[in-house]
Amino acid sequence: MTAVIVLLIGASIIRSFAVNKNFGWHLVGQYLFDSRVLHGVLVTIELTVLAMVIGIVLGVLLAIMRLSPNPIISGASWLYIWFFRGTPLLVQILFWYDIGDLFPPPKGISLGVPFGPSVIHYTHANSLITPFVAALLALAINEGAYMAEIVRAGFISVPEGQTDAAQSLGMSRLQTLWRIVLPQAMRVIIPPTGNETISMLKNTSLISVTAFAELLYATQEISDVNFQPIPLLIVASIWYLALTSILYVGQYFIERRFGRGFSRAQRLTMRARWLGFGGGSKQM
Repeated sequence: MTAVIVLLIGASIIRSFAVNKNFGWHLVGQYLFDSRVLHGVLVTIELTVLAMVIGIVLGVLLAIMRLSPNPIISGASWLYIWFFRGTPLLVQILFWYDIGDLFPPPKGISLGVPFGPSVIHYTHANSLITPFVAALLALAINEGAYMAEIVRAGFISVPEGQTDAAQSLGMSRLQTLWRIVLPQAMRVIIPPTGNETISMLKNTSLISVTAFAELLYATQEISDVNFQPIPLLIVASIWYLALTSILYVGQYFIERRFGRGFSRAQRLTMRARWLGFGGGSKQM
């Protein structure tokens, strides 16, 4: 009976979508492969890939720092994670986009040795931090904080006895991390990294507030001319669904590949440890 009710509701929703002319399905077909939309799709993919690569590298470095016995290094990593996880991504995007207000001309922005001479000087900060760079910095730096927790959870999932055994064989801390810990931790790190990649793809839509021509803003530009926002939002949604579906398939096969060798009980234990670890970090 429940299945019949669900089918009736689903059929009713589909029918309303099909017969309601305000959805503008003919416009959806017209603009789905428009050159401006396709350019926005490429920019979205580019931002997603670059931001994730930088975010993963940052995450690994921050996780290693967080596990360091040195309180200054560990504290600096914790402060980074606390700040960038605690402030909204949209606020960070707007901050980087308006960075020129902090360094107005003629003073501008300089790059060089800390507390030493500057090597490169930009009179206009926005000539260095362009809208694309601002978007990339905001997405990547924010992602680094989340990836740091994921990577650290992966390190923690490796039994301490393996680290002790490696050290007893004379391996350095770096060798132990690279040869023993990281290969085993990858099985825990990879699945949530797939989720982060999918989230990153969708989070690129926030860049539209800076008038940067990614997918959502490209469709908004078109709707500002033809005054048909709903069909263009459907166009954007179709592209997001298509791209995330591809990532879902990739994530499925990657999880199968890296999940081999774990029993169901081990997977549940690691997941519980990861969730408990995440909860503990929020209390710091």
